[in-house]
Amino acid sequence: MQTSFTLAQLANPDIAEAERILRTCVHCGFCTATCPTYVLLGDELDSPRGRIYLIKDMLESGRDATPDVVKHIDRCLSCLACMTTCPSGVHYMHLVDHARAHIETTYRRPPVERLFRSLLAQVLPHNGRLRFALAAARMGKPFAGLFAALGLGPIAAMLRLAPERLPARSERQRGFQPLGPRKGRVALLTGCVSPVIDPSINAAAIRLLTRHGIEVVVADEGCCGALVHHLGRASEARAAARRQTDAWTSEIEGKGLDAIVVTASGCGTTLKDYGFMLRTDKAYAEKAGRVSRLALDITEYLGRLPLSPGREHQGAVVAYHAACSLQHGQKISRAPKELLSNLGFVVKDIAEGHLCCGSAGTYNILQPELAGRLRERKVANIEKVKPDVIAAGNIGCITQIAAGTAIPVVHTVELIDWATGGRKPEALAGKRLAALAGSRGDERVEVLNGNKSEPQPIGRH
Repeated sequence: MQTSFTLAQLANPDIAEAERILRTCVHCGFCTATCPTYVLLGDELDSPRGRIYLIKDMLESGRDATPDVVKHIDRCLSCLACMTTCPSGVHYMHLVDHARAHIETTYRRPPVERLFRSLLAQVLPHNGRLRFALAAARMGKPFAGLFAALGLGPIAAMLRLAPERLPARSERQRGFQPLGPRKGRVALLTGCVSPVIDPSINAAAIRLLTRHGIEVVVADEGCCGALVHHLGRASEARAAARRQTDAWTSEIEGKGLDAIVVTASGCGTTLKDYGFMLRTDKAYAEKAGRVSRLALDITEYLGRLPLSPGREHQGAVVAYHAACSLQHGQKISRAPKELLSNLGFVVKDIAEGHLCCGSAGTYNILQPELAGRLRERKVANIEKVKPDVIAAGNIGCITQIAAGTAIPVVHTVELIDWATGGRKPEALAGKRLAALAGSRGDERVEVLNGNKSEPQPIGRH
């Protein structure tokens, strides 16, 4: 794509990066076939190619963002399916992130919208505030329909997504020693939403790792910055990245770390991008790059370990939902399924697995109508394979899908923990599963094209 930025504009490193990305695009349109909003709406401006044109015009002209540009950029889920499809390697993620930051600094949103987005940024990244907000939301759930009728869809969506009950507050602990000889040492990013909504995810990861000889330390300092980053609040996101980088650097330079393990794939994608986010910060660029290189999704790290089944477990039929941030953002697609399959689960892919479930950080709150349509489509495809349980690697996806189906939805690591001697996931308590392990013969992974997946090297993808 031809661009016409001035030399003065290109002196800005963010504009220079945007120009490099824009010049990579060849207008082929492959991205439209896998873009969830284009699939739903059929509007070229709601496709990656259309948004790229809007961003190019906005940045080249140096104009403030317009309501029309904001509408179409806001509709983007940042699912990054376009990056998986693109034959030219257009780094759409960095481009749309920059566009959102430009919108945040140049566009004056309506007062109610501005207030609500600010509340999300001030509440979601903080455990205590989020717990208080969800407790209040439970009392407001009966009024969700009223809020929707009044045109306050985001508030209605937030109320509907709020869990009926919150787990007990878990005790904050900084270190967990391995059972038996120590074979490794990792830091665990606990995240900001998981500890409040579903602390069993991190608990399962800690049990699993320590049972296999891995020391686990919790050295993170609150939110990784992903939530505010996707709201266009770039300075807040960078501040969070610096806090996390400082915390982990002290561990790296102390006893050392084999990896920084992440159980929320949305956080993992951001963590792996710290090196880029802080690339112009002389005090942090090198340290942030080191953190990015150490960051691994929990399934990436588990693929390096000789997992030991602790007991016979029922071979549940698992519908694997590939979180966008995992399959498109981090290019991890086979590892989670192979781990489950090797432990005796019957793993089934679902149709249109490349399409987002509609969670996408705060998208299911800010764009409830589109998010609801995507969830219905996702749940319909999942239910076709008649699973006992749905596995996903991201708390946002788990919450979103669970709101649309009676089938239990758990984190992949909870099933792996259970299969290797840990606790049965609470969501499966009292559930009768399909068959005993091994009763299905060699049918461990059933993919849509009928071929078993081949082993994939574990590491950075």
